[in-house]
Amino acid sequence: MKKTILIVGASRGIGAELVNHFSKEHHVIGVSRTEAKHCQWLPADLSTSDGIQAIIDSVGQQPIDALIYSSGIWEEQGFSDDFDFRKTTAEETHNIMLVNLIAPIELTKKIAKNLSLSNNPRAIYLGALSGVDQIASDQVAYAASKFGLRGAIQSLRKALKPENIGFTVINPGNVATEEVLDDIEKGLFSEQIPIPLSDIISSVEMILSLSKHTEVGDINLSQK
Repeated sequence: MKKTILIVGASRGIGAELVNHFSKEHHVIGVSRTEAKHCQWLPADLSTSDGIQAIIDSVGQQPIDALIYSSGIWEEQGFSDDFDFRKTTAEETHNIMLVNLIAPIELTKKIAKNLSLSNNPRAIYLGALSGVDQIASDQVAYAASKFGLRGAIQSLRKALKPENIGFTVINPGNVATEEVLDDIEKGLFSEQIPIPLSDIISSVEMILSLSKHTEVGDINLSQK
């Protein structure tokens, strides 16, 4: 059955791959600051209240079967040997929290009414292994935002229980996006085999295929 899927962070990385895949069989609404292809593009800056409201205004009263929040940012020089937490700025920390934690909370709160119109609504968020217990990295703001995201989703599950939304956080290690592969080639990352994008897509497909009687909390995907 054709679904309406709202994908945030649709123009690059994991989000762009999800858009490209799911648009072949479903109606995909893509949200990003820069133009997203293969979907109904909604330009919006999720770090602002106006950006979130622009999404709500554009979606209107139509049912949304799935929200996939794939947008995420991290510290400058993050994930590289040159990263030094002591050199990060308060502005950087604030912006990371806005995009990775506050925006998904506020967007979910406002889009819940659209999700509740679906027979089997799902809300899926891209977290990170560094937001899982005992795996935190030295990127304090990024790790804190991903820890916070997991906590927020656990609370949203309770706060929005009447809407019958299935909430899931996918926590992967490094994923083989174009950006990550480029960083490995440049030597910014250690030599490694990142998680295939197809595994992220398969995880999302599995969640969307479940009956409305089943919910998946966290999915942790580690590199071998």
